[in-house]
Amino acid sequence: MKLATLVSGAAAIAILAGASAALADGRGGPGRMGPRMNFQEIDANGDGKVTQDEMKAHAESRFRDADANGDGALSAEEMVAHQEKMREQMRQARMARGAERMIKRRDTNGDGVLSLEEMGPKDGGNRMFSRLDTDGDGAISTEEFEAARERMAERRREHKGPRDHEGMHRKPQSQTDGG
Repeated sequence: MKLATLVSGAAAIAILAGASAALADGRGGPGRMGPRMNFQEIDANGDGKVTQDEMKAHAESRFRDADANGDGALSAEEMVAHQEKMREQMRQARMARGAERMIKRRDTNGDGVLSLEEMGPKDGGNRMFSRLDTDGDGAISTEEFEAARERMAERRREHKGPRDHEGMHRKPQSQTDGG
């Protein structure tokens, strides 16, 4: 029983700490200590201010969401399940932002959706085809296709590395500090 109380207390502190940190710097979205809080979500009465009671109520609500069996304590399994749920929500939000950016960039007729023409390459794929057809015979052989796949895989391997909180690649320190 003491372990369950200790785990519950630690989880509550972590939730409150995350909420406090997020409120302190005014950020929204995913962060290192879990999802960052959304001010409007915490401001339960919508008055443009967050009280300690609202912060506490929000933290308690998050705790109850994680407490799948409702026993007032979080097991390791419940914490993992909650973290996975939050990760999936962040993934879905990231995908939605990407789709919105793509529509904003490519929607040439302004109808809010992308047609096949708007989705495709601007030159009809000619440039890509030319890069794949390395022998210039007007067709892509299995060898040319496989060579292109390997070049793309190599590029992906080269670009793997640290990512920021938005999932974008960060340059290694040696590339950003001039050394």
